[in-house]
Amino acid sequence: MTIRILIADDEALLRMAFGTVLEAQPDMAPVGEAADGAQAVRLARELRPDVVLMDVRMPGTDGIEATRQVVRVSPQSRVLILTTFDLDEYAFAGLSAGASGFLLKNTRPEELLTAIRRVAAGDAVVSPRITRRLLENLRPHIPDGGSAGPDERLGRLSAREREVLVQVGCGLSNTEIAATLYLAEATVKSHLGRILQKLELRDRIQAVIFAYESRLIRPA
Repeated sequence: MTIRILIADDEALLRMAFGTVLEAQPDMAPVGEAADGAQAVRLARELRPDVVLMDVRMPGTDGIEATRQVVRVSPQSRVLILTTFDLDEYAFAGLSAGASGFLLKNTRPEELLTAIRRVAAGDAVVSPRITRRLLENLRPHIPDGGSAGPDERLGRLSAREREVLVQVGCGLSNTEIAATLYLAEATVKSHLGRILQKLELRDRIQAVIFAYESRLIRPA
């Protein structure tokens, strides 16, 4: 399968550089370029790309608002945010807007290509550090739930899938989960894929939020 990619960045040289790297891959094809957020939303609606590489700081509609609009007008498109600035507020805002990943622009080309493939496959590309900081920001806003019962969707999961979801909710990577539960990393990935499918979730970040909102994990 060829991954169709839309590049959104206000710097023409960066768009050209990303395009050159992507065109060299047999499983990737750049299908469009956008110089600002509004253009990115319009092209996403027209082209329906698999992945959108989204800059944060762009004139007019910025990358965060563009991400929010892209996931609404083209639900099958996954957004991978690229920024020069390693600021948590960008990561949190982008993920809250619906992005499936967050990378710095100085990421090595091979890491970028791996991230694109993972995002296209339905995974999320977020470092454990960002995930854990996301949890810290989520906890004050998650209600205790009182006497309400747990989310009924939890009944769709097997006991092992619940165990994996708990670890995901704690911000562990697949490698860390494999070590904690004494499983092969490929097995963890398979469990996570089934969890997302059964719970009708978009990616790992939504799984983290679900684990807290369903009270599978109690806020500390």
